Amino acid sequence: MYAILDIETTGGKYNEEGITEIAVYKFDGHKVVDQFISLINPEIPIQPFVINLTGINNEMLRHAPKFYEVAKRIVEVTDGAILVAHNAKFDYRILRTEFSRLGFDYERQSLCTVELSKKLIPDMPSYSLGKLVRSLGIPLSDRHRANGDAQATVKLFKMLLAKDSEKEILKSSVRNAPKLQMDTKLMHLLEDLPSITGVYYLHNADGDIIYIGKSRNIKKRVNQHFTSENRKSLEIQKEVGSITYEATGNELNALLKENEEIKRNKPKYNKSLKRSIFSHALYQARDKDGYIHLNIGKVDGRKKYITAFANLQQAKAALENILREYELCQKYTGLHKGTGSCFNYSIKECRGACTGEEHVRDYNERVSQVLEKYSYEKQNMLVIDRGRDLDEKSALLVEEGQFKGMGYFNLNYQLNNMEIIKSIITPMKSDRDAQQIIQNYLRKNNRLKIIHL
Repeated sequence: MYAILDIETTGGKYNEEGITEIAVYKFDGHKVVDQFISLINPEIPIQPFVINLTGINNEMLRHAPKFYEVAKRIVEVTDGAILVAHNAKFDYRILRTEFSRLGFDYERQSLCTVELSKKLIPDMPSYSLGKLVRSLGIPLSDRHRANGDAQATVKLFKMLLAKDSEKEILKSSVRNAPKLQMDTKLMHLLEDLPSITGVYYLHNADGDIIYIGKSRNIKKRVNQHFTSENRKSLEIQKEVGSITYEATGNELNALLKENEEIKRNKPKYNKSLKRSIFSHALYQARDKDGYIHLNIGKVDGRKKYITAFANLQQAKAALENILREYELCQKYTGLHKGTGSCFNYSIKECRGACTGEEHVRDYNERVSQVLEKYSYEKQNMLVIDRGRDLDEKSALLVEEGQFKGMGYFNLNYQLNNMEIIKSIITPMKSDRDAQQIIQNYLRKNNRLKIIHL
């Protein structure tokens, strides 16, 4: 749990400042679950330059509550949470100073979105809140007012969580969370899980990730882990101490995130992705007459293939669909082993390449259409899909046929600048599995919006 806050002060000498406004959003990593926003009477004058900056003046605060009147509420809304702020060192110092004046020792873990942004979004022209969120397409209203800045920091932190491929933020929050008792552990762990599409992380008692999975229904999938009696599931049930998750909005992002993070974090119970998740592929070759043949074979890393499939059955089904859609010949796809015309020719679904009636040029032209559709080699494109919220979309970037990464943007934000697109994209590795995950998804979901760059 996180308490994302912003504080406006009177200005003045170090440790003599007073709070004029505070906004705190309690954030569970996915949504805001509580909030507190208030002007505060600091009982000292505001510096003139601060009045010009924030628009908050002494008259506005005359009838506002004093800090001691809201102190209990601030303790409540930040209880059990890690403080998150843009320049957290400043906000945390101001809070501790105010509480110490009341004789209360206020202590919380803290995270700074300036430091996290420099690590996870390097080479930005500026890391001031206003300029940074503008570069990332995050809306910001009421700049230099606590509520406006805190809302922008919530959106920024949500983006940073998505970009944190090493999961250091999640792991640190898990280590600081209270430990559950073993007897009711599994039931408690399931209670707070949502039935959404995303990636989930099973942690041990030390916060280390022991298993990563993806699902279109996280709660249902984790419940299967906890009710299964196979050896791996029983080991996970004994060792799991907590669960975190990340909403992805759509299955493609979940598949790619799972693929990347299993290989990056190497959880002890994710042994299946040590090898490729695709077993069969579609290959092309030319015969002596010049016809392009399409054939299914086992995946061979030394050979270039068009697209790959999870198993032989999936590969054959896809090839048969290609035959029907493009009226290709069974003889040149390995599905007709005999001599003479193929079966599809007899039912008028083959144009006669096998009998010499169709010229090699015409036949190969349709095969080329297949190659173009099922491979995005050298393409530059954005794949737009559902986001995590109703007002959000996801964007997946491919440059020169290489998968670059994915990110999220607000619906009222126009993706018309490549530098801005790259800033919201979380860089990801373009390995063979990632390439094939994208190809398979695009093949099955042909209504996705694709922007060719």
